[in-house]
Amino acid sequence: MSSGTPHKVTLSLGHLPSKKNIKAPWPRTPTRVDPNNPPWPAFRGYHEYSFAHATMSARLPTILGKAIDDTTRTLNEQSDEERVLDLVRCIERMEELMSDLGSNRKLRPIVDDGEADVALWNKEIAKYFQGESTSHIITGKDFMNAPWLFAEAYKYRRLRESFAVSKFWNDYDVFYRQKCDTFSRSAEAVFELSMRFAEPFTLAENLSDEEKLEAERLMFLELTQVCLWGNSTDLSLLINMTEDQIKALQSTGGDHLAATEKNILGNHLPKLWETVKELRGKTGGRIDFVLDNAGFELYCDCVYADFLIQSGLAKTVHFHGKRYPWFVSDVTRKDWNWLLNTMVYGQLFPKASDQEMESLRRLGLRWKQYEKEGKWIYEQHPFWCTGYTFWDLLSEAPDLFLHLSRSDLVIFKGDLNHRKLTYDCHAPASTTFEHAIGPMASSAGAPKVASLRTVKSDVVVGLGDEGDELAEKLDKEEPGWKISGKYAVVLLSEGRPGEKVTFA
Repeated sequence: MSSGTPHKVTLSLGHLPSKKNIKAPWPRTPTRVDPNNPPWPAFRGYHEYSFAHATMSARLPTILGKAIDDTTRTLNEQSDEERVLDLVRCIERMEELMSDLGSNRKLRPIVDDGEADVALWNKEIAKYFQGESTSHIITGKDFMNAPWLFAEAYKYRRLRESFAVSKFWNDYDVFYRQKCDTFSRSAEAVFELSMRFAEPFTLAENLSDEEKLEAERLMFLELTQVCLWGNSTDLSLLINMTEDQIKALQSTGGDHLAATEKNILGNHLPKLWETVKELRGKTGGRIDFVLDNAGFELYCDCVYADFLIQSGLAKTVHFHGKRYPWFVSDVTRKDWNWLLNTMVYGQLFPKASDQEMESLRRLGLRWKQYEKEGKWIYEQHPFWCTGYTFWDLLSEAPDLFLHLSRSDLVIFKGDLNHRKLTYDCHAPASTTFEHAIGPMASSAGAPKVASLRTVKSDVVVGLGDEGDELAEKLDKEEPGWKISGKYAVVLLSEGRPGEKVTFA
């Protein structure tokens, strides 16, 4: 009798029916959804047909290269040896990240750098993006085969780690110069708005109640568009823009807005007005903005929020920014403070007239007063800088979900927030917004949620019953329409406000 490992038995299956081409059902059932397996197929860096591939292979290395250049410029301005050596080590960590990105390495855990989100990051990495590991080898997902949304966010978290572990440079923002410079080149659009809104908003006294409401409705719809298209100047996408290109994107004239409304493919603007006009009768009247880009887009958000306060449509506005530099141009507290102080005290626009500068100063003073009075509240929560999508907000940040559930309307700005709302996956364009955002629409206590987004990445939902046909038509006629920024969506979910929030 022979000993040892038994031979492998091979069965001949020639008489069984042939294998069938069975398609997996989409979306996945809720119990099978996780960060590595979204409801519909994820976009991943190795998908050469997708914007994910262009981002992971070209855009992110370019952005990181510019960040290293910025830090090197700062290094060359230093004189203290201890600070110089500390910054050299930051650059070395950034170069290590560049090597990991270029070599498509596995995603390692985040070093405990004192940030409040370390545990959230490492829990998600360990659970969904790492396989078996030894002291020498990390297996699991790499930059290109992890879902694009997570891999991209992970890159920015590693960039934060490069500075967070330092002694002197913990709060350094490698994108700060870019953000300030882009706003300084936005003069034409900045003064277009400041000259209109420096004086407090008033309606003519001889108007009837119906006429006043109609005037407010028209103002609301136009300012919503200003707020929407202000997202055009996203620094992570427009790395090498000329001043003329920026002006063209930021045009806020009435004719321009009328022309661009036809490019809002999923358009819930009328529903959004119906929602907001009801807030005046509420004692709270609270609207939240989950912010996107600093500079001109934040300026547009503030013009919009200013109107909401002055018209009485909202009594308080909460602004949610990031705790540290994120996706190049996302708003941090430093960006928030810089904008308001630049408006009041700055000398950023040397070619501006005295009237233009005074209009900007008055606007800034009013906004700073809102902060003092508690009408405007700037906030930042660790969850916004994690790799989780907003489908996981209730489970991973129940305190933040409860806080948002007390809002009358939460407006998510921009492409990244839209990707996180919708799980950034290959859902059909006809998928309803409520379906696409999952728990943010269906969980008990889910607030009313609006997404104001210019389309700059592959995920597109909420285009209505004919959405799939429209998307196919655009694919044929305008290849690249999903990343051009030419189109937009304004989508609204009614949520389940008023229901008691429950925690699992």
